[in-house]
Amino acid sequence: MRGFWTEFIHTLRRLRGQILGWGSGLALYGLAMGAMYDTVQNMTGLQEMLAGYPPELAAFFGDLANFNTPAGYFGTYYSSYMPLIIGIFAVAAAAGLLAGDEERGTLDLTLAYPVGRTALFWGRWLGFVVAAALVMFIGYLGWAVTLPLTGMEVTFAALLGAHLPILALLLLFGGLSLLLSMILPSARLAMTVAGGLLAANFLLVGLANLNEALRPIMDLTPFAFFQAGEALTDLNWGWIVGLTAVAFLLAAGAWLLFRRRDIRVGGERGWTWRRRESTDFTDFTD
Repeated sequence: MRGFWTEFIHTLRRLRGQILGWGSGLALYGLAMGAMYDTVQNMTGLQEMLAGYPPELAAFFGDLANFNTPAGYFGTYYSSYMPLIIGIFAVAAAAGLLAGDEERGTLDLTLAYPVGRTALFWGRWLGFVVAAALVMFIGYLGWAVTLPLTGMEVTFAALLGAHLPILALLLLFGGLSLLLSMILPSARLAMTVAGGLLAANFLLVGLANLNEALRPIMDLTPFAFFQAGEALTDLNWGWIVGLTAVAFLLAAGAWLLFRRRDIRVGGERGWTWRRRESTDFTDFTD
C-alpha cells in the first residue's frame, strides 16, 4: 500500500504534542499516587473512614472494600476513572484523523499525491493506535518508578498489564469516534457524540452499582468488559482481545465509508444551516 508508512509517521508527528502532554500528565499523577501508597495504607482509621463514604460516592470509585490492597488502591485512585479522562484524547484525536483535514481543506491535496485511500486510512489509524499506546506507556513509567520504593508488591509486568484494559477501551471509543466522523457532518460533532457515549457509559457503571435493575443494560456496554484494579492480579486477556477487536471492526466500518466518500474540497464543511434571503426559515444543505 503506497504511502502507508508515510501517513503512519505523519500521524505520530502530528500527535507528538498530545502524546507528550497527556503521557507526562499521566506519569506525574502515577508518580504521585505511587509515592503516596505506603502513607495512605498506614493512615490511622483508614477503613473506618472508607466505611463512612456515602454509597452514592463509593459506587463510582472502584473497589473501596479492598482499598488496602494494591489492586484496590490502583483501581480507586487510577484505573477506574482513567478511561474517562484519557478518553478525551482518544475521541478528539480519532475524530480529527480524516475529517479534520477534510474540513481544513488539506485532505483533497493529500489524495492528489500517489497515495491510496486504503493506505492513508490505515496508516493514520495505526498511528493513532501507537499514539494511544505511547500515552499509556508513559503513564505506566510514572507508577513503575515508585515500585521499588513502596510496599505495593506487584511486578513491573503486572503493572504494565493493568494498563492494557484502559488502552483497549481508548481504542474502542477512538474507533467509534472515527466511524462517527465519517457519518456526522463534522469532526467536532463526532468527538462530542463519542465523548458523550463514553461519559454516559462511565456514569452507568456507578448507577448500576446502586440499582440492580440497570445491570442488564450495563452488561451490554464496553465498560462491562473493563477491568480496573483487578487487572493487577487477574488480567482477563479475552476481554482485552474482544474490546480491541471491536475497535478494529469500528475502524473497518469507517474505512468502508471513507473509500466511497466524496471528499469535500477547499475547507468545505458538512451540513450547515443557512437562512434563506427571502424568508425566515432555515435550510438544511450540503
